[in-house]
Amino acid sequence: MGTRTSPQRLTAKGQATRDRIVAAAAKLMFERGVAGTSTEDVLKAAGVTSPSQLYHYFGSKKALVQAVITYQTEDVLSSQRPLLSQLDSFGALEAWRDAIVEAQRAGNCEGGCPIGSLSVELSDQDPEARTEIMAGYSQWESAIRDGLIAMRTRGELSEDADADFLALALLTALQGGLLMTQARRDTVALEAVLDAMIDRIRCHATA
Repeated sequence: MGTRTSPQRLTAKGQATRDRIVAAAAKLMFERGVAGTSTEDVLKAAGVTSPSQLYHYFGSKKALVQAVITYQTEDVLSSQRPLLSQLDSFGALEAWRDAIVEAQRAGNCEGGCPIGSLSVELSDQDPEARTEIMAGYSQWESAIRDGLIAMRTRGELSEDADADFLALALLTALQGGLLMTQARRDTVALEAVLDAMIDRIRCHATA
């Protein structure tokens, strides 16, 4: 199968082809799951005619999956980054909550979280994939924690507000809410759990 070409050595055309393969694979794996997506499916969706091209860039389907995890992590976080980078007030937390809910409504409450979907399918089967997924979750959690720390530093949250605990709890609540949204096909559970967690954080608000 060969080894994956180092990204630093790719030509502009080669990088574009690699990016197109990853984007196609990410879309198919989100819709069908990793197991339900063949390399042939990916090549067809990406408009790549030769299987050797896929193995030239990735070496194996497993390496492609790793690239998809990275892609989905960046896609999820980049869409939230403008809000996550300023998640340091109750108004900002509520705006973030509203944006997440609206995104689910816009997607007809289908699909759940791309990172969460990969986690469900791969965490018990692929330790390397689980490590990459956890790295993505850690980035997400860190952004939430940074905002809570900023609020505590400014005196808007009391000193006993555990930013690590609250950030992890909020992200966990979000993931559960997204799973329920996917099953229920509505945002009621997602709204409820995010509101409950923001209220929990509000318990630490100073007068």
